[in-house]
Amino acid sequence: MEGVVLAGTSSGVGKTVATLATLTALEDAGYQPQPAKAGPDFIDPSHHEALADTPSRTLDPWLAGEDGMCRTYWRGTGDICVVEGVMGLYDGTKTSTAAVAEGLDLPVVLVVDAKAGMESVAATALGFAQYADRIGVDIDVAGILAQRAHGGRHADGIRDALPEDLTYFGRIPPMSDLEIPDRHLGLHMGSEAGLNRDALSTAAETIDVERLVDVARAPPEAATATADNNGAVANHRVAVAQDSAFCFTYPTVLERLRSESTVETFSPVAGDPVPDADAIYLPGGYPELHGESLETGDTLDEIAVRAADGVPVYGECGGLMALSESLTTTDGDTYEMAGVLPADIEMQDRYQALDHVELEAQSDSAVAASGEHRRGHEFHYSAATLGNDASFAFDVVRGDGIDGEHDGLTEYSTIGTYCHCHGESGAFDRLLAVPSKDI
Repeated sequence: MEGVVLAGTSSGVGKTVATLATLTALEDAGYQPQPAKAGPDFIDPSHHEALADTPSRTLDPWLAGEDGMCRTYWRGTGDICVVEGVMGLYDGTKTSTAAVAEGLDLPVVLVVDAKAGMESVAATALGFAQYADRIGVDIDVAGILAQRAHGGRHADGIRDALPEDLTYFGRIPPMSDLEIPDRHLGLHMGSEAGLNRDALSTAAETIDVERLVDVARAPPEAATATADNNGAVANHRVAVAQDSAFCFTYPTVLERLRSESTVETFSPVAGDPVPDADAIYLPGGYPELHGESLETGDTLDEIAVRAADGVPVYGECGGLMALSESLTTTDGDTYEMAGVLPADIEMQDRYQALDHVELEAQSDSAVAASGEHRRGHEFHYSAATLGNDASFAFDVVRGDGIDGEHDGLTEYSTIGTYCHCHGESGAFDRLLAVPSKDI
């Protein structure tokens, strides 16, 4: 599977719309595109999946390691992979779009906002291409996709101004139908606010698909996975929360769990019974938008009973919030949660943490043995007030964690953390392999 990276000059330049239009152009031309996302984001990939009807691959060398990133790429399917970048091409202290493109040896197509420029668009692209050599990054900026560019003289002026070694791959016309609403944590999810397919097809008509296909190339072969066959219990079953409150799940996590267990999904928002399982996983999402349903349903109470019985329960961010004593919204409404972990959670008007993180385990838990390190990502608008008996499994090496120094709030065999982990992180190996009595 050959691939190409769509990188922005900055955040907000329209990378997601450009990626969706490119995926549409490839589909309309008879190709089977595989979407992917550089960095740790959950929301942009949800739009990819809603359009292409296939999970988007999360490519992040900090979350997964270089080999894990390569394996994640090669588990995709299709004729050509379209990787949406994160922020601007060179932005990011631990994972940048440039680092992903370099690690996978994929060509870069620069998405440039051309709304108010022609020759300056070419100058911008040239500067981005030359900057790679200046900082010693081995990437190939192949050309540009002009975002918000009109046709005719505008498009011709941009094309004619480009130097010979930068290709004009087309444009995304300015269209009111190509806007995705946003909220805290970013855009609305793809299942809530997917772009109009006809509008995307119209935008796709001005993209030169065959030029994109011609420059695409395949990354190096993936190394053999080291996470498989890790001693999981035979007939192991994992219950995974999956609904609009718990929707931040990397495809690699489900793939890892399914490689050595039976995965059964359930909806706490709908009040589903918790499947009979050896472990329970509560991913992140938006529990703050569903406080009443979570409080009045029976699911969280059942999770609390399972936790008290020693079943390993792992909650990430939104999962941590659901396992807490209470959850208070920015409107001041307070809802009872599962009450497993000694914390009261309150939503804030401004984000409380946004970064790649690294944690060091100070005790054994469902996701790490003492002394092990776990890498992930945190992005949340909530803050925790802790009980006097709060106990943590992790010290924070990098990031903010729950209280600035610690993460992994624990009780019984349950652990709740603000850290989102990738399927290649090792966290889920432990969840699969360790029986509850050994934690």
